[in-house]
Amino acid sequence: QVKLVESGGGSVQAGGSLRLSCVASGYTSGNYCMGWFRQAPGKEREGVAALDRDDSVSLADSVKGRFTIFQDKAKDTVYLQMNSLKPEDTAMYYCAAEFGTYCSGAFPDEADFGSWGQGTQVTVSS
Repeated sequence: QVKLVESGGGSVQAGGSLRLSCVASGYTSGNYCMGWFRQAPGKEREGVAALDRDDSVSLADSVKGRFTIFQDKAKDTVYLQMNSLKPEDTAMYYCAAEFGTYCSGAFPDEADFGSWGQGTQVTVSS
């Protein structure tokens, strides 16, 4: 059974940085697509960043130039480095994964992911 565990959330002031981590376990080796999504109160969940085993990366327009996604395969961990944070980045951030495939399209839809973490809260104050 696949398990995703996020960490690294917290409270920062605008302009600050945070690095989220997502550790995956219980999966079989092969292709995969890993993603970060976020959901603010009263809003729909939206995709933030995604990458696959070959390090093909997708970023939402709202975070380009500020966020990066990268992985450490030896640690089964995907990271979301968030710089120049804005109050509008405040949300619960979720790690998601789908195994046996690469990321699809310009940005994978949340329906493409079968495994989800429990989320980690990011709060950015002005």
